[in-house]
Amino acid sequence: MRHDGERERGSASVEQAGLAALVALLLLAAIAAVFAGAIGRRIACAPRLPDACRHHPLVPAYGWPLARLTRALAPAPAAKPGPSGLPLVPVDFRRCRQESCAVAAGAHLTASGRRTTAFTQLLDRRDSLGWVEIDYWLFRPGLGWEKEVRLADQSQVDAASDVRVLLRDDPALVPLETLPGRNHYDFPPGERPPWQWNVHSRYPGWSS
Repeated sequence: MRHDGERERGSASVEQAGLAALVALLLLAAIAAVFAGAIGRRIACAPRLPDACRHHPLVPAYGWPLARLTRALAPAPAAKPGPSGLPLVPVDFRRCRQESCAVAAGAHLTASGRRTTAFTQLLDRRDSLGWVEIDYWLFRPGLGWEKEVRLADQSQVDAASDVRVLLRDDPALVPLETLPGRNHYDFPPGERPPWQWNVHSRYPGWSS
């Protein structure tokens, strides 16, 4: 009987050890998943500015009031005939440099599924001249750059206070002031952006 009891206790000890090992493995897997998610978010956010994973890039670039104004005054995407005659909409030059990926296929998308995009530049001259200038730079492959300008005074800034600034909105808006490496992209002579080397860097500011 003593021999059988020792064998039963030995068997129970092995089972307990196996259970403990299983629990430890499950805990390690859970911890690894948490760290992997955190690292993934870090990698996704690394090229951006602080809080870019929680807020639209306009917000750290210009502050909430002017980010809302920039969204409110954004030009509606419009197609223009390209060199081949195809209707082209403004796109993100970092991801699309050929006509084929800029062909209009609806209000906000291209035939290749890309979103329409406008790059922004903001000059706040309310203290001196009483208005804000927002430049929207539109790129169409083969056509180069087009600039649309909006001027707004403080009353328009206030009127935009309820505008939502969402990453999913169209057109996508990209502030040039915080665009990494913006001056070092290569363009053909006819497509070189007029803003290149003329946009001042801007560190995120929440008080403007």
